[in-house]
Amino acid sequence: MTIDITGRSASEIATDLRERIERGELAPGTLLPSVRTVAADLGVNRNTVVAAYRQLAQAGLVEARGRGGTRVADRTTVAQEGYAPDTVLRDVGTGNPDPALIPDPTSALVRSTRPVLYGEPVIDPGLEAWARDWMADQLAHDDLRITVTSGASDAIERLLAQALQRDDAVALEDPCFLSALHTVRTGGYRAIPVEVDTDGMTVEGLRAALDAGVRAVIVTPRAHNPTGASLSAERAAALRDVLAAHPYVLVIEDDHFSLLSRAPLHSVIGSGQRRWARIRSMSKFLGPDTCLAVTASDPDTADGLAVRLTPGTTWVSHILQRMTHALVTDDAVRADIERAAVHYADRNAAFARALSERGLPVAPGDGLNLWVPLPVPAATVRNDLMRRGWLVREGDPFFLSSGTSGSFLRLTVHDLDDTAARTLADDIAAAAGTRRPAARGGRIDA
Repeated sequence: MTIDITGRSASEIATDLRERIERGELAPGTLLPSVRTVAADLGVNRNTVVAAYRQLAQAGLVEARGRGGTRVADRTTVAQEGYAPDTVLRDVGTGNPDPALIPDPTSALVRSTRPVLYGEPVIDPGLEAWARDWMADQLAHDDLRITVTSGASDAIERLLAQALQRDDAVALEDPCFLSALHTVRTGGYRAIPVEVDTDGMTVEGLRAALDAGVRAVIVTPRAHNPTGASLSAERAAALRDVLAAHPYVLVIEDDHFSLLSRAPLHSVIGSGQRRWARIRSMSKFLGPDTCLAVTASDPDTADGLAVRLTPGTTWVSHILQRMTHALVTDDAVRADIERAAVHYADRNAAFARALSERGLPVAPGDGLNLWVPLPVPAATVRNDLMRRGWLVREGDPFFLSSGTSGSFLRLTVHDLDDTAARTLADDIAAAAGTRRPAARGGRIDA
């Protein structure tokens, strides 16, 4: 496709392309001519074309993809977690915690209703003191600062906004947590995929991303979503060694499963890292509607976050903060959270064994979900399972890179009883064309 661009100044060139994109003449994914080609065709300096393309990138209209050139941005919505509306199928792709295992906040809420006025501290002192101790695990930084945001995605969005410019590159795990991918794309940043294996983010993948010039790295140290992988001590140490040569790259550690995790925490934030943040959300153990996350970070990063969390306008409700503090410091609630953690781990492990017995080897990993490799295309299995009454989530939306090897389902099965779990395991095996057990029946629980 030939694109005849007009204009003599950066503004004129950008306006010409903007109008074509807005009219739909240039579809998402369309490759724009190279800077060299446009400059030669128009008889202008290459820097003029660079400035025009930068204006379009800052407006979110195009994406610079390095050697892949500059393409018209795709503004389609990224898939998100949650129930599928208006379905009669049994949904086992939600990514949700079990509502029966979320602590009742009623009594804590009653104790959290003191009025807070303009000018008071943004962070509740009690929550801040508790969070400082909680967040310090394996951090080789004594000068950490605490920030409270409206969930982990809010924290990531604010962290990137105070450190990066539009079109800067961000290293993301591949496959990737849907919310992180959505946040990076809607923020106008370039997502650079870093492969994940059974020990988490790979060293060579991170090294390649840093060589590509990423300005931020988002890492899940344990219970990676969707795969369930957790960093081993050796892998975390190797990643720290790679990051040590890039102390001013912002390293964001998203420890989303925290109190529910069955894996030990191995941090990638080294003592020499100058820009860093660790995020822990309450959504998995206190419920998604809690909408609160705690971030520990270096002082400069914390100051950048504070600018975007002003008293009385964008702070997180002190009622919510005090309620959260009351819950996480209550021994009975912490015991309930521990029981929930055991339940998720046991049910996922049992279902993984059931699939393995049916010819589909699955590693249970850590987290709310199971990552199931398939010997046939996931779409084929999904369609077959829909006919059998199940709604599952394919693995494709979680991948950044095209042409991924393998086919996967991500399943949320921890709330299935034995009968439903056994039926689903049989149906997946039938849809995938693997063998079934000799006889049905019995328990699948651990």
